[in-house]
Amino acid sequence: MDESGGRVDRGLIYNIIYEYLLIYSIMMIQTTMPTCEGNHIDEGAVYAARSGLIDAPQAGRLAQIFAALADPTRLQLISALNQRELCVCDLAAVLGMSQSAVSHQLRLLRALGLVRNRKEGRVVYYALDDEHIRDLFERGLEHITHGQSPD
Repeated sequence: MDESGGRVDRGLIYNIIYEYLLIYSIMMIQTTMPTCEGNHIDEGAVYAARSGLIDAPQAGRLAQIFAALADPTRLQLISALNQRELCVCDLAAVLGMSQSAVSHQLRLLRALGLVRNRKEGRVVYYALDDEHIRDLFERGLEHITHGQSPD
């Protein structure tokens, strides 16, 4: 409980701490990154990079997707749905969260086109929207585990 007697949302606190740590680690990487000496610009390399550059609306949309995936709870939802289609009740049980909290996260994932739902009677089932989402998740897992020795 907080000072006013209200309930403290630990998940929110953990997410805020996680985001600050992420920002701090990015800042530390940026301060140690090597830079060019002098001011030599390779016109061919610049042209090639610009020709493949995504436009601002695409960059914004992709940033929204990556921002949504930057949340550990949402990644756990994606992980569970990577296994199979599940209803909100089942997802809440899997993650040990309230149905309301799970629904809130699913609403965002659905708005971004990462998950889809279908209704069967009074039960709403969720699944990954398509194979691109599954591939994005699995590639991310591969990236963080490659080169690690098994424990």
